[in-house]
Amino acid sequence: MATRGKKVVGLLKNLMDKPERIRNIGIIAHIDHGKTTLTDNLLAGAGIISKELAGEQLFTDFYYLEQQRGITIFSANVSMVHRFGGDEFLINLIDTPGHVDFGGGVTRALRAVDGAVVVVDAVEGIMPQTETVLRQALRENVKPVLFVNKVDRLINELKVDKKEMQMRLAKVIDGVNKMIKGMKPEKYDEWRLDATNGSVAFGSALYKWAISVPSMQKTGVGFNEVYDYCTQNEMAKLAELSPAHEVVLDMVVRHLPNPLEAQKIRIPVIWRGDVESEIGQSMLRCDRNGAVAMIVTGVTVDPHAGEVITGRLFSGMLRKGMELNVVGKHRKGRIQQVSVYIGEHRVEVDEICAGNIVALTGIKDAAVGDTLSTIEMMPFESIRHYSEPVVTVAVEAKSMKDLPRLIEILRKIAKEDPTVRIELNEETGEHLISGMGELHLEIITHRINVDENVPIIVSPPIVVYRETVQGTAGPVEGKSPNRHNRFYFVVEPLEPEVLSKIKEGAISMDLDDKMRRRRLEEAGMSKDEARGIVDIHEGNVLIDVTKGIQYLNETMELIIEGFKDVMDKGPLARERCLGIKVKLVDAKLHEDAIHRGPAQVIPAVRAAINAAILMARPILLEPIMEVFITAPQNLLGNVTRELQGRRGQILDIQMEGDMTTVKAKAPVAEMFGFAGDIRSATEGRALWSTEFAGFEPLPQAMFHDIVMKIRKRKGLKLEIPQPSDFVS
Repeated sequence: MATRGKKVVGLLKNLMDKPERIRNIGIIAHIDHGKTTLTDNLLAGAGIISKELAGEQLFTDFYYLEQQRGITIFSANVSMVHRFGGDEFLINLIDTPGHVDFGGGVTRALRAVDGAVVVVDAVEGIMPQTETVLRQALRENVKPVLFVNKVDRLINELKVDKKEMQMRLAKVIDGVNKMIKGMKPEKYDEWRLDATNGSVAFGSALYKWAISVPSMQKTGVGFNEVYDYCTQNEMAKLAELSPAHEVVLDMVVRHLPNPLEAQKIRIPVIWRGDVESEIGQSMLRCDRNGAVAMIVTGVTVDPHAGEVITGRLFSGMLRKGMELNVVGKHRKGRIQQVSVYIGEHRVEVDEICAGNIVALTGIKDAAVGDTLSTIEMMPFESIRHYSEPVVTVAVEAKSMKDLPRLIEILRKIAKEDPTVRIELNEETGEHLISGMGELHLEIITHRINVDENVPIIVSPPIVVYRETVQGTAGPVEGKSPNRHNRFYFVVEPLEPEVLSKIKEGAISMDLDDKMRRRRLEEAGMSKDEARGIVDIHEGNVLIDVTKGIQYLNETMELIIEGFKDVMDKGPLARERCLGIKVKLVDAKLHEDAIHRGPAQVIPAVRAAINAAILMARPILLEPIMEVFITAPQNLLGNVTRELQGRRGQILDIQMEGDMTTVKAKAPVAEMFGFAGDIRSATEGRALWSTEFAGFEPLPQAMFHDIVMKIRKRKGLKLEIPQPSDFVS
């Protein structure tokens, strides 16, 4: 790799400061639709790996578990050079995971790129994760092109004729266009995918061939030739005549924007500052001479170089020795090394300018989503993943001597992957790791046990619930321990539209007051309440509707702290709260600041909010998964039985040929072990996938048992708490 790296970097260096010749792209798709195999093709075409090994080497799956399990777990960055129309272009590519449990990697990658190659399996068509990743790309103003993969399977496995093959391919294009129109109507005319203009390519990543309308005109290889070569099993010949890397990278260069074009439309979406300001204009122009503005999209730990920060540089120039601020954290760091990635290898460069994806060492205390700059600036929008951690395991070191090392590793994992949530269970001394699903947690615990060599005891998976209310209660009085301060709270459900906008990131405390008020009112909140918002935490809001109370401003920070404590650990079972509106309607405060300190205010606020929640018909919400299963028609009964046995609800059944696709939803709590059971029930012939579908109320009949189960696990009293437990 050293020699090849030097050769590639020589080419890269000539192009890094020519933004018009740069394309930053992500390869996104449903699991097993061929992203990593396609990436191998592109790398072979660029001379980074041998053409013979392309499709088998899986160059960007460099972590050994990815190779063993045949799935991508971590996003991988590769920079390469492609020749098109007599010019050379720098392609900064990110190969992303397809499994729903590692979707956080896709979200982070999409912040760094300007365009996306959406890969769809010609046989399976558009799958749930295809929709999810495309929706995320469109939300970030990332322009898509389409590669329809595994066309050979249509011909050789499904035995379709030429006419039906083209009809099926057209159906995939229509499906993707329908999503673009639904999610980004204002961009539809410009971004609509059309085979005739070359924004769609068809092929087989495994057999290294592809075609598009422009390539047909160049090589003379069209659908008829493809059909004939595939039926005669002469795909090596097809790969010679129309190589996949040329067709796909030509499509990328022709249809995906360079940073100069992309940043004009992306910056207003991903940055909430004033675009007319100096730094705003510098980012819009992708100005190498402006102040540095970079967003961190990845943090990894290199045993030799320490923390490696990966991210997208939107403005300015980075050099070794330069000092950068971690915006909002009042921390500075000095760059020790500036590099680009070629798979797992980092190759050092002297300097790198705006429009590139870059790796830095020497900057400590930066986390994913942070903004790095040479000036004080408004940070970028936080990187929000569509799902959230819903499964938890408790881990503890087998030996006490390993405890400090375990804490260090958990900190490192939390920094590398923001979709992991880690907390200490104070009652048991265990560390709780919450992740996106069983597989996500399995990989994390494997890394601790095997890669880091810290033996741990892992509990069976635990489901994460949420607490909320169905009714309104209050005002409830909370008295401080010294009886000199009183707070009065009303609790009620948060408007569903407001909650939905908070989850999307459209409403947050980072917005300026005017914009936040407007969005809250549009979502259905009254004017007075929208004006009085003082905090938004984990999908819950605290509103101050009091008027003219002396000393309240000085005390508000402590009230917010008490509110957050309850929202993080609700009264029913110490689970997080969701969708609760807490209103402070009155307060009586002691005039002497010494009598209204943290020890007085926080317990009073906590007690009143806890009691009000218990009076407002509290319920538990359980996490729900949407499940999609494709199986032969004769096995439909087995599939529905398996789902109904897990409290699943069938939402839709569609039949095509002799295959049936079932769409259902089921609680996460019932989905453990589903992979093995569905395999047995369908003789291994089912294809299935899941997608997080939010939280829904737990059936009333199960409420008491589940609350008791959680309380027992957490070492709490085995009875449903009452308001009188908190306020007299």
